[in-house]
Amino acid sequence: MSSFLIVLDLVLLVIILVMVGIWAWNKIQAKSIGGELTNEEFKEGMRKAQIIDLREKEPFKRKHIDGARNLPYTMLKYQYTELRSDLPVYLYSDSKTITLRAARFLKKKDFVSIHWLKDGFEAWDGRTKKSKY
Repeated sequence: MSSFLIVLDLVLLVIILVMVGIWAWNKIQAKSIGGELTNEEFKEGMRKAQIIDLREKEPFKRKHIDGARNLPYTMLKYQYTELRSDLPVYLYSDSKTITLRAARFLKKKDFVSIHWLKDGFEAWDGRTKKSKY
């Protein structure tokens, strides 16, 4: 019975190490892509950046960051050429996973400066707007 417990302990240790490794890898990749911005940092740089809302059309219509453009993640691979790769891109959505996927995609497409809203749209405390259409 004690050998079973040793094996179980080793399996749990491996699982923990894998999870820590994945977390560390995501942190390293995030820094190599660009980086997350606090609300204040986002506000400071947004006048010089392309602000992209990665959410679908309906949530964007309800409410979005003032000055943002709607480019749903589901359409990004088809419409990314509408963005300028030489200008900073500021991304946000309701999902950090989606935002990081979009950032990785744009990095592969040679975009120079990619940043994202740290805590997503739900935590945004700046100016917002409702779409007219």
